[in-house]
Amino acid sequence: MGKSRHEKFMRLALRLAQKAKGRTNPNPLVGAVVVKNGRILGRGYHKAAGLAHAEVVALDKAGKAARGGSLYVTLEPCRHFGRTAPCVDKILACGIKEVVFAMDDPNPLNNGGGSQFLRRHGIRVLSGILEEEARKINRVFIKYITKQLPFVTVKVAQSVDGKIATSSGDSRWITSQSGRELGHKLRSQADAVLVGVNTVLKDNPLLSCRYCGRLQKRQPKKIIVDSKLRLLPKLKIFSPRSPAPVIIATTRFAPQEKISYFRRKAQVIVAKDKEKRVDLRDLFRELARQGIAHILIEGGGEIIASALKMRLVDRMIVFVSPKIIGGSEAPTAVEGKGIERIRQAARLKDMKFKRVGPELIIEGEPA
Repeated sequence: MGKSRHEKFMRLALRLAQKAKGRTNPNPLVGAVVVKNGRILGRGYHKAAGLAHAEVVALDKAGKAARGGSLYVTLEPCRHFGRTAPCVDKILACGIKEVVFAMDDPNPLNNGGGSQFLRRHGIRVLSGILEEEARKINRVFIKYITKQLPFVTVKVAQSVDGKIATSSGDSRWITSQSGRELGHKLRSQADAVLVGVNTVLKDNPLLSCRYCGRLQKRQPKKIIVDSKLRLLPKLKIFSPRSPAPVIIATTRFAPQEKISYFRRKAQVIVAKDKEKRVDLRDLFRELARQGIAHILIEGGGEIIASALKMRLVDRMIVFVSPKIIGGSEAPTAVEGKGIERIRQAARLKDMKFKRVGPELIIEGEPA
């Protein structure tokens, strides 16, 4: 079969994989297609962690007709036991003669093992078909499984002159309804939304996701970084209207009685500190150990500055509204101490631009 035909079926598998975007973490996005004599017999994708893998879904749909056919899958089939049985056993039992996959599994438990197992049992294996595309859709999984850190997206909504609120703290609403809807879609793709305590005290947000119920996804967890534990008990984040779990990250400088009190309302993590503030790298490693693979940071400026300085940010999405706020005291998206020379400035690469309503959306990766 020619390369173009392999790519045709792999593109279908990639489209299937992305149907579960944001719902499989900490597992990868995987799609699969069973083909025989150029005809598609079964297709499937991994819908959520703990549910059947894409290969199993596609093979079950193909049934006995799969024998002697080819399996296209976006990720190397697994040969280890996790929440489900190894996919290679299912492939072997169904009589598949050829497996074509896009990228090797970066998980050390499987890396190369699945393809070796299949070859040893006489199954033809072809890899690397649309590998770059497969790696792009699984950036969250790749970082999580190889570095034991969450993938971090920073989302900023600002005016043309770079302000995220007025000098009085008013920020509702900088973006349009269309922009806010996109913001909620970004939340639906994350495992947790993270903000600093100042954002919570000033805006008193729910931090809930408007679209998660429609997508059959649990609400993202709410992480509040509060080094000295200045949170108040009656804030909306603790409201039954937003039942997602709350995680409070603090330090040894917080009063012990407040730590004890808030442990009745939320999970409290006493993280290592750096300059009397929460060490974000230490916090993120703990969150990864808890299965949080993708964090969406929504502010404020000090948190974003710290995450960028520590090179923890993987993607930035900036909503630029056609408004001018002005004011030397008005807050900006990235604060902290800043830099002394322009040559020290962080840069974004692989830039993408699009319009959503009146807003310009800028997306890029810190270089």
